[in-house]
Amino acid sequence: MEEKGKQALQSPLIPNQEEISIEFSGEMSQASGWTEEVVAEVKKQVGLAGPLIAVSLLQYCLQMISIMFVGHLGELALSGASMATSFASVTGFDLLLGMGSALETLCGQAYGAKQYHMLGVHTQRAMLILLVISIPLAFIWSYTSHILITLGQDVEIAIEAGKFILWMIPSLFAYGLLQCIIRFLQTQNIVFPMMICSLITATLHILICWILVLKIGLGNRGAALANTISYWNNVLLLVLYVNFSPTCMKTWTGFSKEALHDILDFLKLAIPSAIMICFEYWSFEMVVLLSGLLPNPKLETSVLSISLNTCWMVYMISVGLGGAISTRVSNELGAGRPRGARLAIYVVSAIALTEGLIIATATISVRGVWGRLYSNEEEVISYVANMMPLLALSDFLDGIQCVLSGAARGCGWQNICAWVNLGAYYVAGIPSAIVFAFVLHVGGKGLWMGIICALSVQVVMLLIIILCTNWDKEASKAEARVYSYGNNTDVAS
Repeated sequence: MEEKGKQALQSPLIPNQEEISIEFSGEMSQASGWTEEVVAEVKKQVGLAGPLIAVSLLQYCLQMISIMFVGHLGELALSGASMATSFASVTGFDLLLGMGSALETLCGQAYGAKQYHMLGVHTQRAMLILLVISIPLAFIWSYTSHILITLGQDVEIAIEAGKFILWMIPSLFAYGLLQCIIRFLQTQNIVFPMMICSLITATLHILICWILVLKIGLGNRGAALANTISYWNNVLLLVLYVNFSPTCMKTWTGFSKEALHDILDFLKLAIPSAIMICFEYWSFEMVVLLSGLLPNPKLETSVLSISLNTCWMVYMISVGLGGAISTRVSNELGAGRPRGARLAIYVVSAIALTEGLIIATATISVRGVWGRLYSNEEEVISYVANMMPLLALSDFLDGIQCVLSGAARGCGWQNICAWVNLGAYYVAGIPSAIVFAFVLHVGGKGLWMGIICALSVQVVMLLIIILCTNWDKEASKAEARVYSYGNNTDVAS
């Protein structure tokens, strides 16, 4: 009887209390470990994104400050400077920004794989190529007036824009170098010094603008020259940091002839990266141009310009988050940690959703007063108030697509994203905008609804790609990319 009792107590149908306790403690430890990983990842991303957001905003402020000073010179000077700034972005800055973004993949994965010397090699190669690319772009800028007049723009404004952009030509070369150095530091998680350098540059820019525009009396040429000086100031500050800071000793070992090799391989990533960025950025500029074809074009263009400026300002937050996730994904894949890359994307998605909801709520909350910051005309103020809910939705979607695009850059999917952006903006977005605005007669709101359609398609397509990704394979691809570059340069040297 005693033996039967013992057997009953030990029966598998009756759980052993010690086993239950062990299993429970194991589950608790797993949950605790997972929570700690998430918290650690959140800290890493916030630590990266915060300074990167500040850097993006401060750099965006340079051209805004210049335009504000030019605004005091009269309507013609302001129109010319605004058109020149837009032309400079479309034909120069966007292209250099896109090509420089290839370093987010190359430097980020090399850093994760601890191939530290390759960061300097990749950066030098990118600097060389972007400087060469800037030469034909400078030639295009020198004919800005002729190009704008040929495109049907007002002659006086086109001539004024041409004068402005001539004084900005040296900034092309500085901007290309700046994008390379920023990616070089960003992929090493060195972001606070970039923020300090950008803050110093932006602060000095106000003084430089005041001296050149108002004190010396160079007018809008002074504002353009101030942009050039400030971009070079930023480059100089970062170059001094890279050369003298001990944090870059392993990654920057001086100039090397290795940078002259694998140029075609770099271009295979840089060109799709530029196309990916340009397809997106150009579509927003195209919407403003289309607004000039609507009835009452002055009102429509003014409101669309305000909407675009508001959108770009908020977009700088998303740019910081996109840069952070690009760095985290590329570092994790380069280190052979696919699970870490996947976790980073989950975390940044949650952050982007939260940020998007906050921004959207704030945008709707200020809809009644936002237009007053730009105009005293009630018609403009009322129109801007009606546009704000659409801006809130586009800001929300833009935040999500920006972090998904950042994750894609970290993986090296620029080729895929170029096709995604082509389909989203030029197959879905712009045609939808034309239909809403000109066929259904929704006006400027219809143009922005087209942008929302494009963002929606882009988000869905990127989500599908990321959800279907085999992260183990991506880690293997990253390893192959890192060591193929390393082996090539070893052989070449």
